[in-house]
Amino acid sequence: MEQKMTIEAAVSNLDEVLQFVDTMLEEAGCGMKTQMQIDVAVEEIFVNIAHYAYAPQKGDATISVDIDPDKKSAVITFCDSGKKFDPLAKPDPDTTLSAQERQIGGLGIYMVKKSMDDVTYVRSDGQNILTLYKNF
Repeated sequence: MEQKMTIEAAVSNLDEVLQFVDTMLEEAGCGMKTQMQIDVAVEEIFVNIAHYAYAPQKGDATISVDIDPDKKSAVITFCDSGKKFDPLAKPDPDTTLSAQERQIGGLGIYMVKKSMDDVTYVRSDGQNILTLYKNF
């Protein structure tokens, strides 16, 4: 069962996005720990789109959630028509360094990659398409 929402990519809309995703996860029987991991990833991706995709203008993001109740899995896809940006292209931060030695940025995407079963990015028809895969 897949559902989509298109919403202005603004941080003020984050709660609405999380509510949309959480409603579908709860209906599918997703456990709270997994739901929290997905929420952190959704927040990171949506806030990045809100801050960078269209700046300084505004634009929309489409979030689709596809739950497979038989496989107990969720596929969450973010599409925007903003600037081309592949967050997966950046190397992972060196987490062995102290916070003072590490470069700023990249930790949020790193956490997303570590907490999801898979994360993919493609640029197609002028759109950034980032997909999160999580089994629960």
